[in-house]
This record gives sequence, C-alpha cells and structure tokens, in this order.
Amino acid sequence: MARRAVFPFTAIVGQDKMKRALILNAVSPRIGGVLLRGERGTAKSTAARALAALLPDIEIIKGSRFNSDPNRPNQWSDECVTKFSDGNYEVMIRRTPFVDLPVSATEDRVVGTLDIEKAIQSGEKHFEPGVLASANRGILYVDEVNLLDDHVVDLLLDSAAMGINIVEREGISFTHPAKFVLIGSMNPEEGDLRPQLLDRFAFSVNIGGLLDTRQRVEIMDRRLGFEIDPDGFCEEWQDREAEMSERIAKARDIVNDVHHTRRDLLKIATLTSHFKVDGHRGDLVILRGAQAHAAFQGRTHITDEDIALAAELALPHRIKGRLFEDTSVSAQQLQDSLQQISDSMESGDVEQIQQDDQETVPSDVKKKPWTWTQK
Repeated sequence: MARRAVFPFTAIVGQDKMKRALILNAVSPRIGGVLLRGERGTAKSTAARALAALLPDIEIIKGSRFNSDPNRPNQWSDECVTKFSDGNYEVMIRRTPFVDLPVSATEDRVVGTLDIEKAIQSGEKHFEPGVLASANRGILYVDEVNLLDDHVVDLLLDSAAMGINIVEREGISFTHPAKFVLIGSMNPEEGDLRPQLLDRFAFSVNIGGLLDTRQRVEIMDRRLGFEIDPDGFCEEWQDREAEMSERIAKARDIVNDVHHTRRDLLKIATLTSHFKVDGHRGDLVILRGAQAHAAFQGRTHITDEDIALAAELALPHRIKGRLFEDTSVSAQQLQDSLQQISDSMESGDVEQIQQDDQETVPSDVKKKPWTWTQK
C-alpha cells in the first residue's frame, strides 16, 4: 500500500516558534513535549505530522509490539526480555511511528490491558498493548488535548516524563518503554487545561494566523499546489526536507555531549526567579532546550542565545499574570535580561553565590563543567 503524502515541514510558512519547539523536542525528547495553542487552521496538526515524516527510520526487533531497540536491551519490554534474551532475533527497519490519540480514548486504550483471567488460569502474563506501546520511539499527537479526560492526560504526561509504562492489576504487573515526543494541540476558545497539567508540558506556543498579505498568499499557493499534485509538490521540497532531517539526526548524535557551566545554571536560575516561576521544572526545561538548540546549531556548548530561545518557549505558560493578561515574552527581551545578569556577574554581585556553590562541590569535579546526560 502506497504511503500517503504528507505536507513538508519545511514548506510551512512562518510560525517559526512552533517549528523551533517541535524541532528541539525531536532533537531531545527528554525536553518533555510541546503544547500548541491557537485557533483552527494555523497548521498545528499539519506541523505535527510533518515532523514525524522528517525523523529518520528506526531499527526495531522484528515481532516486537513495542518498537524495541535491538541496541538497547536495558530498555526492552518484559515481553522482549522473555522472548529474545538469548539474542536470537531479527532486526527490521520501520518509519518513526506517528500515533494520533482520539479525544474519546479511555485509560485502557492508552496504557493497555492485562488479561487477569489468563494469568490466573495458566500462569502466563498476557498484555494487550495500548497507544503508549505504539508510540514508543515516535510521536504521540493529541488534538484537542484540553477536551481529553484529565486523568488520561495525567497518564500521558507521567509516561512522557518517565519514559516507561507500568500496568498493574491484581498484583500482576507489566512494563514496557514509552519514550515519545508528546505534542498536544488545542483551541483556547474551547477551554483551557488545568494549571497543574499546563505546567507539565515543557514548551507552550501560542499560534495565531499570519497577518502579512504576502505570507497568506504564499500559504494558499503552497496548499493548492500540494492538493493538486501531492507527490510533485513533495518532490520540489525533497532537498530541503532531507537537509532538515540530516540536521536533526546529527543534533541527536551530539546532544548528550553538549556541556554547560555553573555560570549558565546561575543565569537560568536568575531568569526564572526574576519571572517568579514556581517549581523547578521550568529551569530544567530551559537547560535541556538550550542544549538541544546548541546541538541543532552543531555546537557542544550553550550560549545566551540558546538559553533565550529555549526560555521563550518554556516560560509563557509558567509566568504568573492576572487573568487575560498577556504573559508572552520575546527572545530579545530574554537576551536583554541575560545580558543584565551577565553584567551583574561581572560586577561581582553574584560572586559570593558562585563561591558558595564551589564550596559545596567535591574537589574532584570543581574544574569540570556540569553536563546533562540524556538516558
């Protein structure tokens, strides 16, 4: 069966923040997903599907229902450990999974089900995989995530954070990996997410229709060209798609090697404190996002620009503001804030903080930069 053509990611007009948020999550799924908020017809679902088409093919164990990676036995499902622990298995190549979760999905449909009766009668553990199994090592897309049951959203976010799905029934448990890029989209006019759930999305992007006349004309031209001849249109963009796909693949290879200094951590912490961000999830998200952006640029160290571009995506839904108040903040504003923080460091305002921090670090690691290791 022929694969249906997907509108090219690089052919999407404008919406740079949305595309950046998606690319950084593709480079480093540990970031924690992205929530796209905007009215209908702003390319949210188009971008999510297009991103999946950009990602490189993956190796899986033939017959695995969980897209198990043959090169990472420590991340195999219980089923694969039982069947293939002797190393006798075949490897096959498949496209990066893209799973579309319906709004009506129930808990069992998401996490999977255990057959308790069969387990009691025969002593065999029988597990029927759910959506999380299908999405492992791929993309899980939830349109109208604000209309999904809160409990189901909790399950999705827990699995996305832990990278594993554990199903327990009547004292019987089954475990399988659930590492995926979580992309949620919603129209705020139909209701918002609870603040507790909103905070757990790493990035949030508010998307609006483009107002520039030339851009709107370009959108119509490209969309009509794709509808009339999907294959021909995709062929026109093939080189740009291949170039983007290669950049993402190279960034994935080096993202674990991107290092940061204690000074970078102080800048991030000062930035989030300035904006009165509750909790510490935002700090970690900015750090991971900055590392992913540096890797995408081909660097193994982060800069103020990396921090600012990551913070632009991580802070808006975490900044405290009055009802209906715009909490968006631009990358330029953030870079200006980071420059002020740097100036304060140079003037010695945080010298004592840095000295105190050094006193709490063991002597054998004082001269080494801190790094975030992606598992």
